[in-house]
Amino acid sequence: MTFPLIVAGVIVVAVIVTVFKTACIVPQKQAWIVERLGKYHATLSAGLHIMLPFIDRIAYKRDLKECAIDVPPQQCVTRDNIIVEVDGLLYLQIVDPIKASYGISDYLFACSQLAQTTLRSEVGKLELDRTFEERAAINAAICAEVDKASDPWGVKVTRYEIKTIKPPLSVLDAMEKQMRAEREKRAQIAESEGERQARINRAEGEKCEAIAHSEGEKQKRINEAQGKAEEIRLVAEAAAKGIETIAAAIRCEGGSDAVNLQLAEKYIAEFGKLAKENNTMIIPGDLSNVAGFIQTAAKVIDRAKKD
Repeated sequence: MTFPLIVAGVIVVAVIVTVFKTACIVPQKQAWIVERLGKYHATLSAGLHIMLPFIDRIAYKRDLKECAIDVPPQQCVTRDNIIVEVDGLLYLQIVDPIKASYGISDYLFACSQLAQTTLRSEVGKLELDRTFEERAAINAAICAEVDKASDPWGVKVTRYEIKTIKPPLSVLDAMEKQMRAEREKRAQIAESEGERQARINRAEGEKCEAIAHSEGEKQKRINEAQGKAEEIRLVAEAAAKGIETIAAAIRCEGGSDAVNLQLAEKYIAEFGKLAKENNTMIIPGDLSNVAGFIQTAAKVIDRAKKD
């Protein structure tokens, strides 16, 4: 009974192994390369597949998803002979699993090395300052070069990105001093521009103030002149009206006598003021001058009446 059980167990194990060797399930986004008797036979896509046991075997399992390769740091010499340390990331994807399996032994290593050599070549074309500015151009050049070289390997390089560019410490110190000087220069320029603008604004304000002051002074003088002219005109009109009134009164009956009487009264009044204001009084030699003065004034009035 023991020997038949052993034989049965061996048969069961053989059947299980045969089933596992015969059937295989390929995951999504993967491609398996099948070799029959050591020669390429088929490429299995996602799903269930049946193979011939002990004749077919899975030689390669290729992942068709995009993957990222860390390109190790390396020292590159710039055009101005500055040594910088640069590393990056390379993104690629298998588009032909057969070429990726039989076109090259290790496509990941090959792509990484090719990216390093291309990076050294591209950095060597630029000066240190431009390496920071031309990152996009460097990435595009490396991606195009590696993609062109990896085409026979069934690999598509999608992009390359520089992670860090690390210059020597001495160069970093010099760059920091240069940036500090540049910032101080910009600050001084901004301060001087602000002071210049402030002076211009103050000058414009003083100019506007002077113009407004002169305009106000001009208008003031114009107003004063107009006021004085109006005053003179009104005084003249009043005097003219007064003279007209007096002339009209003289023409009336008894007007001449009234004028003579008024003149005599004013003469005597002014003579009396002189006597009050001064200790020394000048008396006319002939007091009859009053009558003569009145007669002269009367003649003038008579002439005006005739005119």
